Amino acid sequence: MRVVFLDHVARLSGAEIGMLRLIAAADEVDAVVVLAEDGPLVAPLREAGAQVDVLPLAEGARGLSKGKVRPGASLAGAAVHMPGYVRAVARRLRELDPDLVHTMSLKAGIYGTFAARLARLPVVWHLHDRLAADYLPRPAVGLLRVLARTLPSALVAPSSSTLATVGRPFRPGVRRAVIPLPVPIPARPCEVRDRVQRVGIVGRLTPWKGQHVFLEAFARAFPDPTIHAAVIGAATFGEQAYERALRAQARALGIEDRVEFTGFVADIPGELQRLDLLVHASVLPEPLGLAVIEGMAAGVPVLAADAGGPAEYIEDGREGLLYPPGDVEALAGALGRATRDRDLRVSMSASGRRKAHAFAPEAVVGRMLALYRDVATRHRT
Repeated sequence: MRVVFLDHVARLSGAEIGMLRLIAAADEVDAVVVLAEDGPLVAPLREAGAQVDVLPLAEGARGLSKGKVRPGASLAGAAVHMPGYVRAVARRLRELDPDLVHTMSLKAGIYGTFAARLARLPVVWHLHDRLAADYLPRPAVGLLRVLARTLPSALVAPSSSTLATVGRPFRPGVRRAVIPLPVPIPARPCEVRDRVQRVGIVGRLTPWKGQHVFLEAFARAFPDPTIHAAVIGAATFGEQAYERALRAQARALGIEDRVEFTGFVADIPGELQRLDLLVHASVLPEPLGLAVIEGMAAGVPVLAADAGGPAEYIEDGREGLLYPPGDVEALAGALGRATRDRDLRVSMSASGRRKAHAFAPEAVVGRMLALYRDVATRHRT
């Protein structure tokens, strides 16, 4: 089966890492990836066996952030480029002649679904963003919901809570499925050490990911100068000001010498091996929470905000500890509880690792291939 994947970025972010893992594990798929820019994602995709084409999209459209999707000059400038780009993508799709198209980002979901329809091809829109006013500008939410419910052949979301933000009714015939991104399971779990020495948070540096909540809670929970924090991830999409604010916050809290800002890290499994606790601190509901699942798969005890994806697969006190999103005091209390109770850490490590097997490539890829076959068959008949 030939599948063309569309994405507007070529950076190693959550959805793109998931696409890379999916392609690497899906031996039955002849994968072609059409990207709107060149970048560090190209080489690993080719190593995974995919054909990669770069069909450049003007920066004014490709670089438009979610926060700027509202009436104005920036949106108008982006819109100017889209009709021509949709036609160019449709032409390339006709040349590639796939069984179906799979869009991997919100922008690709929009232009890619129109292009696939123009090329008379079935299309799977993989929605990694919550279509809600707390996540996207309100003027865009209604339109995106209508597009997601009517244009694709199938709509896939990584969690039930994300799919629920699309609302109803759907056009008759649109398949809906909750299929997470694949997460490899390390052969050996991380060691649960007798004493907590290093606590970390993994993810892109951006305010909604809550690294500022993590730093505040860490400072309250750990006056002990021997316990250190790791902020693992880099600022992208023009959010370097937030990284500077985090470093200033660490200085103000008096923990600057105990906080390591690692920047972008390719070897996340290696970083997880160094952690005794993994914190998820998103202040908005997470569509999936890939870093949380990676921590569970590695056997690192996890503390997560009780909303979105993590709330669906973590039972409080079993696979991890849950706390209200953005509640610094509650997170500090959970950190203290996990630090004092090694037996609890051991139990969460084992339970989390068991639950993570539901996200393993061999479990996820089969579900995605079944959806592909169904969508392609329906289109042919």
